[in-house]
Amino acid sequence: MPRSQSPEVRRVLIERAAALLARREAVTLRSLVAGTGVSTMSVYTYFDGMPGLWGAVRQEGFLRLAERLAGVERHRDPVRHLSALGVAYVRNALDGPDLYRVMFDASWDLPDPAAAAAAFEPLVEGAGRAQKAGRFSADTTPVDIALRYWADGHGVTSLAVTGVLSIDDLHRHAPAMQVGQFVVAGDTPERARRSVAAAWRAADA
Repeated sequence: MPRSQSPEVRRVLIERAAALLARREAVTLRSLVAGTGVSTMSVYTYFDGMPGLWGAVRQEGFLRLAERLAGVERHRDPVRHLSALGVAYVRNALDGPDLYRVMFDASWDLPDPAAAAAAFEPLVEGAGRAQKAGRFSADTTPVDIALRYWADGHGVTSLAVTGVLSIDDLHRHAPAMQVGQFVVAGDTPERARRSVAAAWRAADA
């Protein structure tokens, strides 16, 4: 381990690597540090080489997502809270599209696999709260509900991040897709629509 590290240098290298990968540009030590004022040796100092950097890029994506979800204030309406987590997921992707596109590439191992679990756990907890409140049925486990909800949201968000879907269309379809998932989980259409609409209004305020 290095004796001392600069969080700023580490951030620069991670974001630079994510940007190059997202643009499908060749990533070499020289292209990575070009224009950053950082030396090529920093890649070894901070990440023990390029393979370590790739894992760190993925890890950073999950860490930022987990931090974003943890910052969502819990609402007494559990379905509204679950919708707000979905909104935060979308906003996190749009704020850091390069990291978002790289973090799900399993070609490189995560230094700490628990980072991915930490980003998923709030959805599982939210689904469990909705079940306890009687909004979702008990026929499906919270993990399965969360997985389906995440997969649905991840799909439409990825289409927007990669430019296949416009941002306007993302904001038009994502709430309706949330309502659909919550109704399948056992909520009534009317209550689901109210909770989702409230979550998106609060996020836009």
